[in-house]
Amino acid sequence: MLSRLANIFRVPDLRNKVVFTLAIIALYQIGANIPVPGVNWSRLQNLESQASSSGVLGFLNLFSGGALVRLAVFGLGVMPYITSSIIIQLLSTVIPKLEEWRDQGAVGQKKITQTTRYLTVALAVMQSAGLVYAFHGHDSALLGTNIDLIPSFNWPLALFMVLILTAGTAMVMWLAELITQRGIGQGMSILIFANVVAAIPTGFKAIYNEGGTAKFSIIILVSLVLLVFIVFMDQGQRRIPVTFARRVVGRRMYGGSSTYIPLKVNQSGVIPIIFASSVLYIPVLLSNVIPWSWFQNFVRNSLTPTSFFYISAYFVLIVMFTFFYVYVAFDPHQQADLIRKQGGFVPGIRPGPPTERYFAHILSRITVVGALFLGAVAVVPSLLMALWHLNRFPFYGTTLLISVGVALETMRQIDSQLMMRNYEGFLK
Repeated sequence: MLSRLANIFRVPDLRNKVVFTLAIIALYQIGANIPVPGVNWSRLQNLESQASSSGVLGFLNLFSGGALVRLAVFGLGVMPYITSSIIIQLLSTVIPKLEEWRDQGAVGQKKITQTTRYLTVALAVMQSAGLVYAFHGHDSALLGTNIDLIPSFNWPLALFMVLILTAGTAMVMWLAELITQRGIGQGMSILIFANVVAAIPTGFKAIYNEGGTAKFSIIILVSLVLLVFIVFMDQGQRRIPVTFARRVVGRRMYGGSSTYIPLKVNQSGVIPIIFASSVLYIPVLLSNVIPWSWFQNFVRNSLTPTSFFYISAYFVLIVMFTFFYVYVAFDPHQQADLIRKQGGFVPGIRPGPPTERYFAHILSRITVVGALFLGAVAVVPSLLMALWHLNRFPFYGTTLLISVGVALETMRQIDSQLMMRNYEGFLK
């Protein structure tokens, strides 16, 4: 194992990518620990001690790596970008212009990326304004308390804080894109991975202090079982054989080869979990502006990760978003048409609509298993904690899925780099 790890640093290009990625993560952690001006530090520490027991605040704090409760420069973290990506992907199925860009390849993807950036900045302005208002002691639904973190509040200071938080979000987006271009792995996923992994030791300690040795041991055992289950399901795939007919172009002969299309059981990765969490975060944002007392009470009492309503809604949303994302990422009509244009066919299946129906049938069967797998792993630890009335680390299932999923995907990229240079990789 150590020799394989040393192989990473024997390849100069791969070593530079790994070091660059670690440097970006370190820079992100610095920005996540510098509070914006005007915040009362002693009250901030008091809120940080309560964050793990507050449902919505605990979730937002998880994805920001603790930066939110510190009201840090990178306090919004990756959430505005994730929300923006969700909105753009949803709109690309109903707005013709976005659908046209999606089908244009690299050129269209560049336009979609630019639109996502603009929307991210707009969402960051709205979310930072809401957070500044909330942290001034006006939103107990979000914070679970009425602590005023900005005692010397005035409008110029509020606008300055909104500007800093928005600029921090733009910089986080830029850092993530730098990792994607010059580092290892997908940038936004790497930053989320760094945030959630940092919370695991503290979460385990909180479970031990609150639940005792017996419950802590059961949680550890369940975690190990889920870890093996996640790795096993992540490697599972259905290989659809594709044969390309021979064709002569000039004096050259092309085709005549056979390959396969790998359809993974967990085709969507951890994206549906992030999508579902973001959707459950929307009512909290609305509670900042909707004055209805019944709605604010509903958010405060039902949208906590150890409530059975939240767990049920979380499971249903994960299943729904898994189907949505899989059919966006792998369009049966587009794949069947692409294979037909390249002179290929699935053995025993006629090209065109029959191939499309075949792809859709296989995809729907695999996606059922993948969606139930994602939902189960995300909510099983939450169910245990809800039954035992443990509130200190309520997002452990989500943390485990994100950590293992991103780690495996990153290791695959490292493996491909090593094998190109005749080194043995980590994964078999």
